[in-house]
Amino acid sequence: MKGIILAGGNATRLRPLTRVTNKHLLPVYNKPMIFYPIQTLADAGIQDILLVMGGSNPGDFVRLLGDGREFGLREIHYTFQEGAAGIAQALGMAEDFADGEKIAVMLGDNILEDNILQAAEDFKKQERGAKIFIKEVKNPRSYGVPEIEGKKIVSIVEKPEHPKTNYAVVGAYMYDPSIFQVIKTLKPSARGEFEITDVNNHYIREGSMTYEILRGWWGDGGESFDSLLEAQNLAAEWEKKKRRPMAP
Repeated sequence: MKGIILAGGNATRLRPLTRVTNKHLLPVYNKPMIFYPIQTLADAGIQDILLVMGGSNPGDFVRLLGDGREFGLREIHYTFQEGAAGIAQALGMAEDFADGEKIAVMLGDNILEDNILQAAEDFKKQERGAKIFIKEVKNPRSYGVPEIEGKKIVSIVEKPEHPKTNYAVVGAYMYDPSIFQVIKTLKPSARGEFEITDVNNHYIREGSMTYEILRGWWGDGGESFDSLLEAQNLAAEWEKKKRRPMAP
């Protein structure tokens, strides 16, 4: 399985912080934001990652991350997204890199406490389709919200006015190789973007979508100033816990 991290977009909601740098290079406690999703994929056993960059600072990513050996990777590859036409459009740029393999995708501003190694191993055994991750949140109207019946997700609604659950679809996904054909069938949404929610609903209609509920915390560093602050606070406490000595 190969990994793809999407770090494009203009991050207008975080200006002026992002006026002179990409939001994924902003600090989250003691690391640049982009370090967290890279480490999540590396910890899931993924050795090759493609970073889809955007904005005016692509060289900064290369200088910061190099070949990825610092994270225990075989290699980090880079490509550039012109403009910002949605998550699915950026993901479509990874078809040649994926080369027919299953893929694990993360948004570059998402930070997960959970280790997703077992989920990745389970997806490798999944015959076809996709897997998403969901997390209970206080503000589901800001995200894609899954409607769940029994043990199945029956639909995902993007930023609903009246959410049917308190769960949000997290910016981490796993897909089989058919994802790139699905993307080619998409039409732009009302906001002019190719939506990842439309991709996920395709697999739901097909009956090949599975999901995992995250137990640890989830930080979305790009949704707003408040969400960035929350991600920083969660990451700080997480790092401090890892450094605390065990009680005698």
